Amino acid sequence: QVQLVESGGGLVQAGGSLRLSCAASGRTLGCYVCGWFRQAPGKEREFVAAISSSGGSTRYADSVKGRFTISRDNAKNTVYLQMNSLKPEDTAVYYCADSGGFTSTPRSWGQGTQVTVSS
Repeated sequence: QVQLVESGGGLVQAGGSLRLSCAASGRTLGCYVCGWFRQAPGKEREFVAAISSSGGSTRYADSVKGRFTISRDNAKNTVYLQMNSLKPEDTAVYYCADSGGFTSTPRSWGQGTQVTVSS
């Protein structure tokens, strides 16, 4: 089972940017289909973005399309989430997850990193 560790969260003003990282260990490829999810206080965890093992295919939630970009560096076993034009409603704990496919239930989760966007 792969282990995932997120980093890069923090406090940023609305309109600002952050880049999250997810470092994978415990498997050669690291994360297979890697996804980012988020959970705001009092809300359910929701899908944000995902990327295929090769990096050639990506998926995004409508709420982040055009603002967030997911990418990966397989040589470093790391997945990134570049977040631009951040909004207060993006405030949440962001989790990295490993899945067998785009429609598969995640099988491993990171511990999460807090992103807070002030207005």
